[in-house]
Amino acid sequence: AHLPAFLAMSESGSAVPAPAKLAKMTKTTVGMAAYAVTSSMMLIINKLAVTFFPHASVLLCLQLLATTAIIGVLSTTGHLNADAFEWEKARPFLFVALGFLGALYANVKTLQYANVETFIVFRCSVPLLVSVLDRFFLGRAWPNIRSWASLGVVSLGALAYVITDANFEVNAYGWVGVWYACFAFDAVYIKKIVDKTSLSVWTLSYYQNALAAPCMFVFTICNGELAGAMAHVWTPADICVVSVSCVAGLVMSWSSMNLRGLVSATTFTVTGTMCKIATVVVNCLMWEKHASAPGMAALFVCLFAGMGYQQAPMREGFVSGNANAREMEKVKEKLIG
Repeated sequence: AHLPAFLAMSESGSAVPAPAKLAKMTKTTVGMAAYAVTSSMMLIINKLAVTFFPHASVLLCLQLLATTAIIGVLSTTGHLNADAFEWEKARPFLFVALGFLGALYANVKTLQYANVETFIVFRCSVPLLVSVLDRFFLGRAWPNIRSWASLGVVSLGALAYVITDANFEVNAYGWVGVWYACFAFDAVYIKKIVDKTSLSVWTLSYYQNALAAPCMFVFTICNGELAGAMAHVWTPADICVVSVSCVAGLVMSWSSMNLRGLVSATTFTVTGTMCKIATVVVNCLMWEKHASAPGMAALFVCLFAGMGYQQAPMREGFVSGNANAREMEKVKEKLIG
C-alpha cells in the first residue's frame, strides 16, 4: 500500500520488514490526519474567536498560557509524557518559540483584516520556498520535475488570486508577508531542532508554549491590546468561543510538533495546505467576506495542484548533526517509498 502522491517520499534501495513498515506508515498517516483536521479547524476557530473577542495578541496569549498550564498539570499528574521545565533544556527552543510566536500572531492578524482565502492562498505558496530551504539547510535533494511543477502551479494560482481578488487589503497582505517570513523560518528551524532532540512531543510543545507565552504577554502590553481586552465585556458566547480556541490550540500544538518529527519540512507545509479545502467549504458557508468566483477558481487550482507533490529524499552522503536523527531519516524514506 502507498500513501497519496502528495504525501509520498522517494524510494530508497533497502528492504524494510513489513510489520515495521506498516506500523510506521500508520503512525505517519495518523499524524498527518490529526494535523490536517486541527489545522483546518483552527483557522475557522481563530476567525470566529477574533470576531467575538477582537484582541488578537491577547487571544494568542490566552491560548499559549492555556496550553502551557494544561500540559504542565497533566504531566505532573502523570497523564502526559512531558518533562518538567528546565532552562538548560528549554534554552535551545527560545528561537523556536519566537518564530512560532511571530507566525501565530501574523496568522491571527491576517484573519482579522482579510478573508480566509487570502491567507490560504499565500499558505499554498510557502512550500516552494521551504523546498529550497530544505535543500540547503536540512539535507534534502532537490524536488523532482513533478514536484517542481506542482509547487509552481500552486504559486501561479496564488498570483492569479491576488490579481483577481476583489477584496484586496493592503494591511492584510502586509501581515501575510510577515507571516510568510516567520512561517518559513519556523518550518525549517523547528524541523532541525526536532530532528536533533530526544525530548518527547509533549515536552517540545510544553517548552515552545512556555517560552512564547511571556513574550506574548509583554507584547500585549506594548501594543495596547491588553488594556482593551481588560475593558471587554464578556458574554457567555465570548467565553465559550475563546475556551474552544484554547483547547484547539493545545491540540494544534501537539499535532504540528508530532508531524514535524515524522516528515520533511516541505511535506509538513504541503500537508497543511492540502487540508485547507475543508476550510474553504466551511468559510463559504459561514462568512459573506469570501473571494470572488475567479479568485475561488485560482484557490482551488492551488489546492489541487499541491496533490502532485512528492517528497524529496535525503541527499546521498548528507551528514546531520545527530547520528540517530540521520538514521531516522533513512528509515522514513524506506518506509513510505
